[in-house]
Amino acid sequence: MSGFKSFGLLGSLVFVCLLAAGCNTVPQQQLRMSQLRARQLYQQNQALAVQKQQLEQQMASMDSQLHTANSRLSNLNAERTELQDRYVSLLKRAQNGDNPLSDATSRRFQELAQKYKDFEFDPHTGVSKFHSDILFDSGSDRLKKDALPLLNEFASIMNDGDARDLNILVVGHTDDKNIVRSATKSHHPTNWHLSTNRANAVVLALSQGGVTETRMGAAGYSKFQPVADNLDEGARSKNRRVEIFVLAPDAIVAGWDPKNSLN
Repeated sequence: MSGFKSFGLLGSLVFVCLLAAGCNTVPQQQLRMSQLRARQLYQQNQALAVQKQQLEQQMASMDSQLHTANSRLSNLNAERTELQDRYVSLLKRAQNGDNPLSDATSRRFQELAQKYKDFEFDPHTGVSKFHSDILFDSGSDRLKKDALPLLNEFASIMNDGDARDLNILVVGHTDDKNIVRSATKSHHPTNWHLSTNRANAVVLALSQGGVTETRMGAAGYSKFQPVADNLDEGARSKNRRVEIFVLAPDAIVAGWDPKNSLN
């Protein structure tokens, strides 16, 4: 009987020891898990901090690029506005009768207009107009052979006397019909292309006639400056034209100041 009591007492002691050991084991596991989780969170926070720094650097770089682009755009708009204002001012000067040509040179242009029926000259403004039919075939920017004598005579007048100091602005215009034919579209996709290409062709012809290229400029207005209503072919033929504005030496749109040359 005493042996049985001893065994029971020993069993109780073992049970108490196991229970105590179990109680100490649970908190240690939780601690290790908490430490592991804390380490993971720390690593995640570190990675997020790096990503945040990279994003901030990218945003700063993008802000800098945007600022640079806006500055360039602002400068380009300012330059375009300045050039447009100068160009409009020059055209207004010509249209308001500010003719830089001498009386002798104006008379020579008037005689040229009497010689060629599709060439017009306004002695009040000094503006010359070439009807496109005399210069080009339909939809083409290649000058007709018959147009070369007229342009050579024009160049000869501009290279003589006081006219040698004047500048030239060549402006192309079209009628309101859009480019349709595929053969024409391959060279002139729009009326903008056709008007500017025709102006360029006249500039090159005048250059071959002896007019210094630094005295000249070229522009195109497409169909947007008609002189007639485009209701019939007769009106459209008037709108298909190339105008030449003879400008004073200070007209920097058509030329440049030789003093600014790098040569």
